[in-house]
Amino acid sequence: MIDPFTPFAAPFLGRPLILLVALAVAAGTVGVLVHLRRLEFSTDGLTHAVFPGLAIGAALGGAAGLLPGAIGAGLVAAVVLALISRRGQPRDTAVAIVLTTFFSFGVVLVSLSRGGGSISDFFFGRLLTITWGDLGVALTLIAVAVVLIVATARQQLFAAFDAAGARRAGLPVLALEVIGTVAIALVVVAASATVGTLLALAVVIVPAAAARALTRSLPAAIAISIAFGALTGWAGLWLVVQLATAGVDAAPGATVALTMIAGYLLALGAGALRRRTALRAAPTPERERVAR
Repeated sequence: MIDPFTPFAAPFLGRPLILLVALAVAAGTVGVLVHLRRLEFSTDGLTHAVFPGLAIGAALGGAAGLLPGAIGAGLVAAVVLALISRRGQPRDTAVAIVLTTFFSFGVVLVSLSRGGGSISDFFFGRLLTITWGDLGVALTLIAVAVVLIVATARQQLFAAFDAAGARRAGLPVLALEVIGTVAIALVVVAASATVGTLLALAVVIVPAAAARALTRSLPAAIAISIAFGALTGWAGLWLVVQLATAGVDAAPGATVALTMIAGYLLALGAGALRRRTALRAAPTPERERVAR
C-alpha cells in the first residue's frame, strides 16, 4: 500500500500537485464567478476554442509552442465572445458561434499538417510529465486570472446579480465581462496543461458547484471550493499512483476529474441531508425558507 503522503514526497509528483493546488485556488475565485454568472457553457466553449492555438503552436514550435498558442487563441476567443454577446446576440448563441468557428479552424489546420501527437497530449492531459517551465507558465496564468477577478470582485458580483442596475450605476459592464471571460480563458489554458482541454471544465466548474451545494454563503463557498479542489486533486493523484502499483495504467487527468465528480456527488448528498435535517428542525413558518 502506498503511503498516503507519497504525492507530496515523490519528486515527479510534486509539479502536478503544485499545479492542482493552484487550480483549486482558481476554482475558488474564477470558478465561483463562473457559477454565479451561469457561464458554464461559455467555459466549455473556451476549452474548445483553444484548439486552433494548439495547432498553430505545435506547427511553429512543437511541444514548446502549445501553451503560447493556446494562450493566444484563448484570449482572442474570450474577447470575441464578449463582443458578440454584447451586440444583441444571446450569450449561448455567441458561445456556439465562437466554439464552432475556432474548433473548425483548428480541425482544418490539423488536417493540413502532419503529426499531432503533442496536440493529443494537450487534449487528454500530461499531468505526470509537465516540466518546471510548463508549471511556471501555468502558475503565471492562474495568478493573472485570480488577480483580475479579485481586483474587480465587487463590480463582478454587482453585474452578476443585477446587470441592469450595474449599467445604471455607471459600471463598465462590457469591460467587466471581457475581464471575466479573459480570466476564465487563462484558467482553462492552465488546466489544459494538466487534465487536458477535454476535462478542464471539471477543474474549473466542479469545486465551485460542490461548494454551492454545501453552503449559500459566498465567503464560505470560496473557502470550500478551494479546499475541495485541493483535496480532490490530491486524492486523484494519489489514486493514480495506487492504480499504477496495481498494474493499471489509468489516465491521470481523467482520474483526477472523476475524483472531483465523485466528491461533487458526495457534496450533493451531504447538502441534501443538511437541508432535510434543518427543515425538520425548523419551526413551520421557517420551513419554506430553509427548503429554498
